[in-house]
Amino acid sequence: MTDRWVIHLPVTAPDLHRARIFARTAARVLAQLSARVEPGGVTVSAEDEQCVRHWVFCDRPLPGGGRCALPVDHTTACARRAPWLGRR
Repeated sequence: MTDRWVIHLPVTAPDLHRARIFARTAARVLAQLSARVEPGGVTVSAEDEQCVRHWVFCDRPLPGGGRCALPVDHTTACARRAPWLGRR
């Protein structure tokens, strides 16, 4: 038996683009609430093809540690956080 459980929370969206936007937003909000949220692992799928998953975040390893927090289809250089989210 494992000490970790994964939550699968079905939420519908009209298309892949909007599903990714919603998933990114939900992951970022939940990550603010708990360090146990792993945004880089978020995927979306068509309701009738749940075995075909589409990544939401890039999640590439970055030099010096950390992972890219930009959307999977970004065209800019990888970064630890999206520039439009501001600095903390």
